[in-house]
Amino acid sequence: MRIGLLGGSFNPPHQAHRAISLFALKRLQLDRIWWLVSPGNPLKDAAGLRELDDRAAAARAMAHDPRIVVSCLESVIGTRYTHDTIHYLRRHCPAARFVWIMGADNLAQFHRWQGWQRIAAEVAIAVIDRPPTSFRALAAPAARALARSRIPSNAAATLADRKPPAWVFLTGMKSQLSSTSLRNPDGSWKK
Repeated sequence: MRIGLLGGSFNPPHQAHRAISLFALKRLQLDRIWWLVSPGNPLKDAAGLRELDDRAAAARAMAHDPRIVVSCLESVIGTRYTHDTIHYLRRHCPAARFVWIMGADNLAQFHRWQGWQRIAAEVAIAVIDRPPTSFRALAAPAARALARSRIPSNAAATLADRKPPAWVFLTGMKSQLSSTSLRNPDGSWKK
């Protein structure tokens, strides 16, 4: 099974999460996408973060596709960092071929993630273009460090079968939508 992993706060989930997932399913030829709804991002302020159950329920309603599975795995297994979650998944699902999916905005600060080198060494990574951060992301420390592991976008369908480190930068998604833009100053979700 070829499984894409899309982690995030999903505070709130939105159409771009779904669009990115459908795009990744097609371009990477994945069988499933797992939305890993995080209990909290260590790099973000938790003020205004809705309860995990509320975010998961909203994510399930937004996903609306049997190939997109919403999970609160990190809260169940007690992980806080992506590298711990990936290590757990690889140990417990050895036959699965995982691909970590992130937006270009995350690649731009990927070098700040705890254990980012371990993540790149354990799973293939698909980076989805998110203008206007494209150039900043591709010039970021992690992108430069992993430059030799980047595959051309026309080989994206082979990513899940490649031995990490391997990553691809996919263009074609032009949504400016973000969870931040869908929150009010008090953290509540805009209607």
